[in-house]
Amino acid sequence: MDQRSREADNLSVLVVDDDLAVRELLVEGLESFGYPLLTASGIDEAFEIVKREPLRLVLSDIDMPGGDGLQLLERIKRYAPALDVIMVTGAVDADTAVNAIHQGASDYVTKPFNLDEVQIVVERTLEKRRLILENQAHQDRLEELVVERTGELVAKKQEVEQLFSELEGTYEATLQALVTALDLRDNETHGHSYRVVEYATVVAERMNVRDPDLTWVRRGAILHDVGKIGVSDAILRKPGTLTPEEWQEMRRHPEMGYQMLKHIPFLKPALGIVLHHQERWDGTGYPHGLAGERIPLGARIFAIVDTFDAMTSDRPYRKALGMQAVRDEIQRCKGTQFDPRVVEAFMSIEHGTWDTIRLSVHQNVLVLEEEVRRVLR
Repeated sequence: MDQRSREADNLSVLVVDDDLAVRELLVEGLESFGYPLLTASGIDEAFEIVKREPLRLVLSDIDMPGGDGLQLLERIKRYAPALDVIMVTGAVDADTAVNAIHQGASDYVTKPFNLDEVQIVVERTLEKRRLILENQAHQDRLEELVVERTGELVAKKQEVEQLFSELEGTYEATLQALVTALDLRDNETHGHSYRVVEYATVVAERMNVRDPDLTWVRRGAILHDVGKIGVSDAILRKPGTLTPEEWQEMRRHPEMGYQMLKHIPFLKPALGIVLHHQERWDGTGYPHGLAGERIPLGARIFAIVDTFDAMTSDRPYRKALGMQAVRDEIQRCKGTQFDPRVVEAFMSIEHGTWDTIRLSVHQNVLVLEEEVRRVLR
């Protein structure tokens, strides 16, 4: 620390010694270095100065009548732990000085001392404190920067989440438009895709499926018949019974749907339902003849709600079946066509839930179909 820096420092150095001659010697020597000086002849007087004055350093004798310097050191460290204290002790009392270091003293000098030695110890102690303060200031600034950066990252994360939410909304709207157009093409399945989405969601929730898996059950359900885009109108809208060749063509729609969507990374978790929604628990389904839990859970859930919707919807060749008849049929197919565990979840849901969903979907589909028709005009 240079002379100018010391003169600019408004923090004082306190000299504590019961010997007036020693105090005067230290004051004279330290004043020549540019330090503001205060003095005290005992520990009580010294501690009062510590409490009322802004100090940079305390230089205290250890052996003093009326209370020694170690007691003063203890008081200072309790009151102002960061205040540096240099102890002064006799040459034969070095062990006491070392003990003082262990109790929190920053350094010590031994008597008899010369002013050069005192200067070195004081300079070293103040330099050490300066580095500590600079490091603390640097640490504080780093913490401020971390807080600022964290705030920026949080804001950016929220912005990204908002954009992602908007993008997901766009995807959902696109999927809805696609499926609505498909449902319009197949008069037999009016609103079918939307009903099975809601049915599948209710069953999945009953089976403790939670997001994000629940979202992919919904998306797989809404896209399950997208492959029918590749089926000719002559087959898709045929009023009578399909021939074996036509059924073979119709049965290709799961794989066609999968091929259409497999290159869209966003939809990858939903493709298990698209590809396997016609598989059966006993392995007699298509396209791959999977059995049991090799069939994705979403597809096993969908298999039941798809059948449920088909049986509870009017067809040109028959009227919708009653709820009890539908439940009896699903129960009959437990363990063959359907996963027994999914059947149990389905059977535990109150009858009124399905009616509520059906009415709500019907109202929403009317709005969506009108929007699609308006676009297609």
